[in-house]
Amino acid sequence: MSLLCPTPADRWLDERGRPYFLWDTELTLDELKAGLRSEDAAWRNYLWAKLLRQAKPDDVFQLVDPAELRQQWPAIAQRLGDKGPFWRWLLQRWGIIDAIADQDGHACRKPA
Repeated sequence: MSLLCPTPADRWLDERGRPYFLWDTELTLDELKAGLRSEDAAWRNYLWAKLLRQAKPDDVFQLVDPAELRQQWPAIAQRLGDKGPFWRWLLQRWGIIDAIADQDGHACRKPA
């Protein structure tokens, strides 16, 4: 995947070792990476949604790949707040997801 403007490596972490987008959470980059793949679904979904809400889109794809995001999408789509429409649009545009959410947030298939 071609990224337009990822954050330079020297700007990813603050002085405490936290990724720039986790300013409100005490997690290191390694802890975040482990959490994104955790067996604990509640923790994993929380971190996925936090990642999509707070990180720059190009940086999201430095931590996860589109196939992982497609798999996680049903569990996190409702947790994205005002970032949800952007991610839904982007993922549909790239062909990563083919479902759209109706006004109640339930997934429905695109008409054929």
